[in-house]
Amino acid sequence: MQDLKIYNTLSGKKEIFKPINSQHVKMYVCGPTVYGEGHLGHARPAITFDILFRYLKYLGYKVRYVRNITDVGHLLNDADDGGDKIGEKAKSLQLEPMEVAHYYTKKYHDSMQKLNVENPSIEPIASGHIIEQIEMIKKIIDNGFGYEVNGSVYFDVVKYNESNNYGILSRRKIEDMMDNTRELDGQSDKKNQVDFALWKKASPEHIMRWPSPWGDGFPGWHLECSAMSCKYLGEEFDIHGGGMDLVFPHHEAEIAQCCAANNNKGANYWMHNNMITIGGQKMGKSLGNFITLDQFFNGTHSKLNQAYHPMVIRFFLLQAHYRSTIDFSNDALQAAEKGLIRLFNAIKVLNELIPKKQSTIDVSFFVSKCDEAMNDDLNTPIVLSHLFELVKIINSAKEGSYDLKLEDIDNLKQMFHKYTISIFGLHSLNQENNTSDLDGLMNLILDIRNKSKENKDWATADKIREELNNLSIQIKDTKDGSQWSYKN
Repeated sequence: MQDLKIYNTLSGKKEIFKPINSQHVKMYVCGPTVYGEGHLGHARPAITFDILFRYLKYLGYKVRYVRNITDVGHLLNDADDGGDKIGEKAKSLQLEPMEVAHYYTKKYHDSMQKLNVENPSIEPIASGHIIEQIEMIKKIIDNGFGYEVNGSVYFDVVKYNESNNYGILSRRKIEDMMDNTRELDGQSDKKNQVDFALWKKASPEHIMRWPSPWGDGFPGWHLECSAMSCKYLGEEFDIHGGGMDLVFPHHEAEIAQCCAANNNKGANYWMHNNMITIGGQKMGKSLGNFITLDQFFNGTHSKLNQAYHPMVIRFFLLQAHYRSTIDFSNDALQAAEKGLIRLFNAIKVLNELIPKKQSTIDVSFFVSKCDEAMNDDLNTPIVLSHLFELVKIINSAKEGSYDLKLEDIDNLKQMFHKYTISIFGLHSLNQENNTSDLDGLMNLILDIRNKSKENKDWATADKIREELNNLSIQIKDTKDGSQWSYKN
């Protein structure tokens, strides 16, 4: 078997992947901050590391995959001051912050299900690990790298850099960072503006707060991932992933926190997917240029010419290497839709081919080329290019231009299933149990139930609820109408 090589942001080069334990892989990926609708930028890391998760399992590893939910501590503009993103959303909607977090977490999960993203092994929530974060802060302070001022605790980057390298991941030099922030000196409690918050004192109007040895407050955004990765994966683990926009300051701070608390950088391999752009500009909530995943699925955004099946979105993202930028356009999505249909049509043709006595092509060549590309830092576009070469051959075999013996047809079936279904997580657009069909069916059932209630036919309404409950589907009646969801 070929060695799997992955690009390690920490070293700046591709490395042969060697897990700490030869049979087990421990992986942590930064999940969403749940204060708004999920968009295409959220889909890319989810799908990127879903591919890695699937491929590692295919290679025979037992994988513990941890992907967090951030529901506290992520302040506006990714800063150390200002409002909490979820808290500010809660104020604007006149809701409790946890109502906002719960609602958007469910929306995120629904989108991931539609995109066929497998559930992580563990999905810890930041607000559920306040104790672990406080204990990590204590260790950082005891080791001389944290200091408390007026109820807030900051990480002393300058002191840390005396014995470590703050900038080891992002390649930034502390001197440059100090020069860029010098004009702000004296405007906060920090010793230096490069220092970052481990714990923030809660102002009177701050909704989300917890007691701590330093007073009521809330944890810093960077701290949560260090605390939760250490809790579930240990002080040293294999892979840490996330979007390239997290390299600095989030992941740089994570490494510093782990080294300051545990004298260990945390992960051995740091992997980062690149950004999605619209007209060359990064897609994101803060820029206001994002299209939500629901809008993609329903076609309800002004930039969209049509609705797109979740599998088209998934296939679109796989057409670019995860470390490359990918620019959104309707033309690109429509081309992806045609490509996906062509791929699954070829699989259908393959299943109907009549074997010949001999083959006129070497199928093993394509098998090895696909494996080679996948082991070269998950090069999904190269794998797809080889699969589409085979699509041409399969269609030509149907027309009699190529011969394929039974053994090669079977090998091709296994190969297409391995990549399209098992590793890439794709399925046909007309697959009977796709989510959009299920949504339509459930809406019809709810309409029938609502009509029964309007006609005071309570027996039928209750019967529908009971039967759905037996199928692990629960109905919730709200002032905005009936809603359905899978039971936990």
